[in-house]
Amino acid sequence: MTGILLTNLGTPDAPTAPALRKYLAQFLSDPRVIDTPRWLWWPLLHGLILRVRPRRSARAYREVWTEAGSPLLAISQRQCAALRSALQATGPYRVELGMRYGNPSIRAALETLRADQVNNLLILPLYPQYSAATTASTFDAVADVFKSWRQLPALSMINSYHDDPGYIAALTASIRAHWAQYGEPDKLLFSFHGLPKDYVLAGDPYADQCRASARLVAAALELAEAHWAVAFQSRFGPREWLQPYTDKLLQQWGASDIAHVQVVCPGFSADCLETLEEIALQNRDFFLDAGGKEFSYIPALNDRPDHIAALCDIIGASL
Repeated sequence: MTGILLTNLGTPDAPTAPALRKYLAQFLSDPRVIDTPRWLWWPLLHGLILRVRPRRSARAYREVWTEAGSPLLAISQRQCAALRSALQATGPYRVELGMRYGNPSIRAALETLRADQVNNLLILPLYPQYSAATTASTFDAVADVFKSWRQLPALSMINSYHDDPGYIAALTASIRAHWAQYGEPDKLLFSFHGLPKDYVLAGDPYADQCRASARLVAAALELAEAHWAVAFQSRFGPREWLQPYTDKLLQQWGASDIAHVQVVCPGFSADCLETLEEIALQNRDFFLDAGGKEFSYIPALNDRPDHIAALCDIIGASL
């Protein structure tokens, strides 16, 4: 029996300060995410950050929380169900969802697959672009579970799919569909989650893969170089991150003669706090308050049929 483990970053159980404190404690304790020496980071995390940030983050989560709960979890569950249905026609597969942080956990998903007597396991982290802070951290979590298993399944893992033709085609189609409704913008911004610059200098290929994805989509859309750009969002702490920064660039554009901007976030396979609140609300206001006239966010691929078909092809090519 072959098992497919889908993973994503994760989400708190509720948009409350206690739930965010628990979630952020797990997330920010991961040395793949924060590589500051523990003796220096631990007092800062527990003495300051986890006392202040949960309340602020809870307010942000309440802005996007739905009747189905966290958008990321609800969409990820729909993706998992769609892949189960699509893969049923091709073989005896079991598909489970596990979050790197929060619930449902990677451990719980793996235990379900073990109960189903899976002897061949494929891990698909739903991060199109590889980073040690996301994809490698997922491997760490899987390996940690395997430490207690007597018998291990045969294991394979999809590290990235940033240039996969199906993924690029789905992104391109989603942008064209947005244009059909809202018109073409003066500027299309590809906004990716940020990463500390020194992580990239240490060898992380993330920035190159982000820019490669953007170039491929821009080429498919036949966009002139002057009509699109790449930027990085969601920076945290005082260190330098990948630039340009999304918020700063949008403010610059708003203060110039650029009237109409659209933002797409190709690094997010499902809409979440960083797209629905940070981009569609916060950064929209940055652009408009600086003088821009029209702003819209192009939704993530989520459970679009062409996205699910692309993921099925990626899985099929790896089995």
